[in-house]
Amino acid sequence: MGFAEQRYTVNLSILFTELPLLERPAAAAAAGFTAAELWWPWVDSPTPPRSELDALRGSFEDAGVRLTGLNFYSGVLPGPDRGALSIPGAESERFRANVDVVAEFAESVGCGALNALYGNRVAGVDPAEQDDLALHHLVLAARAADRIGAVLLIEALNKVESPLYPLVSAPTAVGVVDRVNEASGLGNARFLMDLYHLSMNGEDLPQVIADHAGSTGHVQIADNPGRGAPGTGTVPLEDLLDQLGKAGYEGLVGLEYKPGDRTSAEAFAWLPREARTARAAR
Repeated sequence: MGFAEQRYTVNLSILFTELPLLERPAAAAAAGFTAAELWWPWVDSPTPPRSELDALRGSFEDAGVRLTGLNFYSGVLPGPDRGALSIPGAESERFRANVDVVAEFAESVGCGALNALYGNRVAGVDPAEQDDLALHHLVLAARAADRIGAVLLIEALNKVESPLYPLVSAPTAVGVVDRVNEASGLGNARFLMDLYHLSMNGEDLPQVIADHAGSTGHVQIADNPGRGAPGTGTVPLEDLLDQLGKAGYEGLVGLEYKPGDRTSAEAFAWLPREARTARAAR
């Protein structure tokens, strides 16, 4: 099928960051995109003022861009943090405070995918204690997502850039997905297959797709090395996306790569403009 046959959503927390947050949806629209996703934009606050949430909603509506994915509060990202939900104390309290805020905002903009980063291991804390806390909070998140008809995404990162993050392989992340679905009884937890992170981990990407396409709720891409646009590295992204399609994946492909030394608007030369809109599902 090739790149032109996929359906894309552009990540506005890594692309168009040369612009203020509220200007990014319009910039994405000017580049030809109709869908976008975000990490949680308020790294210092799980409960930003209503006026800021309204302003963000308005920026998407005015641009005619649909928000398709949103992270729960994850701490400072990009930065030292990789989520909050498995960290005892203040961070997990912030996560709990954030759950309903994210669900309400997502429902108001028609966003159907909520990503919950697991959180780093903490020195001096029993990993089993963190895992129990994580399961409790992921079930809360799954219930909130279910109330608005959304899926809960659980992501594997890479151990090079996230050495304290425990979910650094596809099987480990899918195992958490399965435990959350069993504990919640809802079945709406899904694997976020980020091909950049998995390639950094040295995983056999065709085998990952063969084994886990059925558990996958969202796909994100960047090339490796460098986390740049497709074609800047050595990952056969076009072939892998074709394999995903043949395996039954019909969802969006998130563009979560760095623009390099170009402006973000110049970082899409690999993708024909007419292929950038999030067309109806096949």
